Amino acid sequence: MADTIKKHPKIVCLGGGIGTVQVIRAIRPFATDITVVVSMADDGGSAGRLRRLYSVPPPGDLINCLAALSDAEPILKQLLTYRLEGNRWGNENSIEGHKIGNLILVALTKILGDFNKALLEAERIFSCKGKILPSTFENVSIYAQTTKGEEVMGEETIDLGIYKDSLYRVFIKPNNVQTPIEVVGAINEADFIIVGPGDLYTTILPVLLVPDIQKALDSSGAQKVFVTNIANKRETKGYTIDQHLESIQRHAPYLKFDYILINNNNKPPLSSQSSYEYIDPRFKSAQKYTNILHADIIDEKFPIQHDIHKLGKIIYNKIINK
Repeated sequence: MADTIKKHPKIVCLGGGIGTVQVIRAIRPFATDITVVVSMADDGGSAGRLRRLYSVPPPGDLINCLAALSDAEPILKQLLTYRLEGNRWGNENSIEGHKIGNLILVALTKILGDFNKALLEAERIFSCKGKILPSTFENVSIYAQTTKGEEVMGEETIDLGIYKDSLYRVFIKPNNVQTPIEVVGAINEADFIIVGPGDLYTTILPVLLVPDIQKALDSSGAQKVFVTNIANKRETKGYTIDQHLESIQRHAPYLKFDYILINNNNKPPLSSQSSYEYIDPRFKSAQKYTNILHADIIDEKFPIQHDIHKLGKIIYNKIINK
């Protein structure tokens, strides 16, 4: 059984942002059974504009993950992620700033009359080697509370840091949304579940707060892996690794990590103009966790992002093939 898992691991990734895309690209060389469960709270940029204009779930992160799993010709994968010139936070009715893949998914929804069918058809057209699943098909939004009780409404506002104090908690609205049965099935059958990296309050936690996902993770026997961010942005400004883990425990006390993967190379300089700051690899609650993996997993050309080759090697050698 263990040898079968090593050869054909069933892996579920939770999140959906650029961090999840890097994980997908990292594990593709050794994993053929990958399911990605994507947050549906996005209300900014191209995805948010299309969501409001056409009453569809936000397509942006779904398309990014689909492109990462695609075996289509390179030009078709480029087409999926190509963004038209202009401001992606522009006027609702404007074509500027839209990602072509987002427009394709909206068009398929209108042709087929169903967003789920449209996503399946996009997977087929672009030869997706894995499953891309929304955390819910329902119209979900998020709001947060700061440490001083201030309410911050909407993913875009939280992401842009338009508030005074540190964030403490995030909520999904409505809080009783349903999740596709395929999501629950994938979690139940998974050998490994990877959480992160990604925006804690706007990408990771909105997935973990979906009730059906909570129940599935609570009963799952999979090995659970947390890939920490390399750097903080505004929504987790000043956060230590302890604070990231404490926040996850506040929102998802049922989730216990078997592995924590931490970058320990903070040498590449960040631009003086950068709004990011490196996260210290040391943390006080280390004794609570069985397997803590420190490694150089940074992309030195883009030092706030994980290097897919380094990351894939660590996940395979130290976790999957342990």
